[in-house]
Amino acid sequence: MKTIGSKSLLLLLLAALVGSSSAVKFNWFRTQHTPTVPELISENGYPVEIHTVVTIDGYILEMHRIPHGIMNITSASSSTHRPPVLLHHGLFSSSADFLMNDPQKALGYMLADAGYDVWLANCRGNQYSRGHMTLNPDEEAEFWKFSWDQIAIYDLATEIEYVLAVSESARLSYVGYSMGTTVFFALLSEIPEYAVKVKVMAAMAPVAFMAHIEGLVKVLSHFSKEIDFFLNLMGVHEMLPGGPDWDELVLKECGEPYSSRMKGCIGTLTPIVGGDLDEFQQEYLPEAFAQTPAGASKSTLLHYAQLVLSKKFRKFDYGSFSQNLEHYGQLTPTEYDLTKVRTPIALFVGLNDYLADRRDVDKLNSLLPNVIRYKFLNYPRYNHLDFIWGKHAAELVYVDIIGLFNKYNHINIKGQQQFFEEDVSYLKYPYNVSFHH
Repeated sequence: MKTIGSKSLLLLLLAALVGSSSAVKFNWFRTQHTPTVPELISENGYPVEIHTVVTIDGYILEMHRIPHGIMNITSASSSTHRPPVLLHHGLFSSSADFLMNDPQKALGYMLADAGYDVWLANCRGNQYSRGHMTLNPDEEAEFWKFSWDQIAIYDLATEIEYVLAVSESARLSYVGYSMGTTVFFALLSEIPEYAVKVKVMAAMAPVAFMAHIEGLVKVLSHFSKEIDFFLNLMGVHEMLPGGPDWDELVLKECGEPYSSRMKGCIGTLTPIVGGDLDEFQQEYLPEAFAQTPAGASKSTLLHYAQLVLSKKFRKFDYGSFSQNLEHYGQLTPTEYDLTKVRTPIALFVGLNDYLADRRDVDKLNSLLPNVIRYKFLNYPRYNHLDFIWGKHAAELVYVDIIGLFNKYNHINIKGQQQFFEEDVSYLKYPYNVSFHH
């Protein structure tokens, strides 16, 4: 049987480990003429807006907005005030995470058609947010000196404030996938006051503790200091940036759904996220591979490796007592206090997720004070990427999320009242936070 060539496989795996901001741009799965996220939304017939926000430390972030849907499944018109929802992508990803399926099965479109004002975040360093008021990401390493600590405290906080201001709302709903959950937990641990600005949060493949992860990331984490040293010698600070250099390889190896070559491309992912060749929606995989990876800083990846080794959910370790003392006032990084995260949270967990192991999520669940839903997906091979690329993500996860959000936002969906009026005994509001509708 014809499969992906060994040379191509090696190139793809190398690209998964390192990118360069110099002349050669490592870009794992990108096809020629790949539409941007706004173009993709528009091509599907949905309204789209591009918004730019600036953080207090000068990073310029691009957000994508779907102000209303096209299916008209609610009684509200497009001009009616619609409750805002903010969606945050995973590591090496972008706002495209929530659009990689038919509109009836992709969470971003489904929320818009369900009556929501949908906002898609892009964190600093990805292909849509490589701007700064004073720093040049292609020439100045200072631009890349951030981890998900800064994405949480600066990026996410700024995006929440901006969405609330533009939508003229007091609160929003939030969906985090993978790193999108990490930054949410970090922000609300550090600034608990944000609990009153978020009605409810859905955490898909939640990542905080990583003591029990499996696969390639676990192996590489034990060599993270050596890898970091090597990359510093090379002057590499940006990981997996966008660019055209891998177009020909990707078109050849990963451009045809259901082919043996496509199976080989999927096979390069299974050591990272968990094995499940059948659940991926292969018609959309060429597009998904084209949109991902979207770039990140080396320190963001290193920070996750530190969680694996420390078995704690804590801030970035600067690698020396003196630097940690300067940043934290102690020799080791400060741990995030998850008991301060009082927003109502629903956790969605895959049983074959190498990066969000059930045992780690169990620990997270035990510390969060207001978990309103803890769902293990009834599919034994459901892995980390199935939450955004899976054939059955809509019925296994998204419908549940929309039903939960409707309860907190008092939205009534025509023809679906019976589903959403089923058992809601798990719903409760956070203590010591007052909500007024």
